[in-house]
Amino acid sequence: MAQTRILYNDRCPICRAEITHYRKRATAAGAPLSFEDLNSADLGDWALTADQAKRRLHAALPDGRIVSGIPAFAAIWAVLPGMGWLARLVQMPGIRGLADFAYNRIAAPWLYRRQMRRERQGLAQRDGQA
Repeated sequence: MAQTRILYNDRCPICRAEITHYRKRATAAGAPLSFEDLNSADLGDWALTADQAKRRLHAALPDGRIVSGIPAFAAIWAVLPGMGWLARLVQMPGIRGLADFAYNRIAAPWLYRRQMRRERQGLAQRDGQA
């Protein structure tokens, strides 16, 4: 079975924790998922800038399509045992719109701003130490 590749930000503690959970489940089940940290991945393969990559979760599907946001989560959930129901749920009319809204307008922007603040603080601390 061809693998779905997941692009995520390993420097974001929330993202890292969630992906660690998915990676453990995928490994235990032999699910066809691989995980790539956007900070070390070749983003040219994804046709994304670093800033675009940091704003959302992305998945490269076995058919070559790249999806992001809720469809990327659904790609993960669809192949993990016990989570297929969640993939189907977020793809249902009405629920898909709500899930997209919650992720695109609330969760993803909040995580992005939080991580950018964390990175700026880290740079300021490093600059102060120099």
